[in-house]
Amino acid sequence: MKSIDRTVWIGIGESEEAFLKEWNNGNDYVVAHTSGSTGIPKEIKLLKKDMLQSARNTNKRFGICKSSTLLSPLSADYIAGKMMIVRAIDAGCILVLEQPSNSPLKEDYGEIDLLAVVPSQCHALMQNPTAHKRLRNVIVGGAPMSSELEAAMVKMPWRTYATYGMTETCSHVALRQCGNEYYEAMPGIQFSNDERGCLVVEAPQFSFDRLVTNDVVDINDYIHFKWLGRYDNVINSGGVKFFPEQLEKLLEGKLPKPFYISAINDKKWGEAVGITLLEGSADEKSVISICKEVLPPYAVPKHVRFVEKMDYTRTGKLRRNMQE
Repeated sequence: MKSIDRTVWIGIGESEEAFLKEWNNGNDYVVAHTSGSTGIPKEIKLLKKDMLQSARNTNKRFGICKSSTLLSPLSADYIAGKMMIVRAIDAGCILVLEQPSNSPLKEDYGEIDLLAVVPSQCHALMQNPTAHKRLRNVIVGGAPMSSELEAAMVKMPWRTYATYGMTETCSHVALRQCGNEYYEAMPGIQFSNDERGCLVVEAPQFSFDRLVTNDVVDINDYIHFKWLGRYDNVINSGGVKFFPEQLEKLLEGKLPKPFYISAINDKKWGEAVGITLLEGSADEKSVISICKEVLPPYAVPKHVRFVEKMDYTRTGKLRRNMQE
């Protein structure tokens, strides 16, 4: 495999060293782990040729070449951090690696053509004067951006993109520029729906070729889709379907975070809408009152639950729990 020959190593950690060793070990695959969003994280083997193809797609999309500079403040323990390294390998460009923190871009490295971050790193980035001068493109993954964060990022001088993908696809297969509703396919990738209305990724350039997801989407055309929610999260209440993610968007900024909406078992309707918050963050009466102001009448939660702590995946995604 190709190796990096023009890399600025800043704060390189053990995870990056371990990944580079694995990349050059002679095997045709890299061991990675799924995020665990819908269950226990699984170990999977990603083909290096697939990772290189994904890197080429991203580099083509953003015009990354030998004269470009990439910045990664992400750990190479996770796919996002691994893929920033592979993009630099493919382009032969400069890669700046920073120790992961909520304050990326610690120094002025010159023009940054592409920066990959998670939502929690965006807040400090918006306050960073160097970012305002030096950043061209920012991709945000790992977890959804809140409506407030996305609205703020739209106002920044750089272009910000939300990513859609999973470990199995070697990072993102689609990008959505902040301020737009629809995701756009990466080069060479197309989309369709299955019988459930879930997204099917058609990727002949990759070894997996075709991947059926559990994401319910609105297909605009073969390269554009709007994400509606997870099929496994859908609440079917008396034949009416609710997407928790959409209801949560309506409640953003109205209720104290974190909170989530999920199904509760209901004798009459089979399932009903329920909401879970942290103990002490609010009271049931005020929660219901706010929900009645913001949500459609039929979507107001039938049950409010308070818990001592929330359950998160190892990548920081909130896990929803079905309520009895």
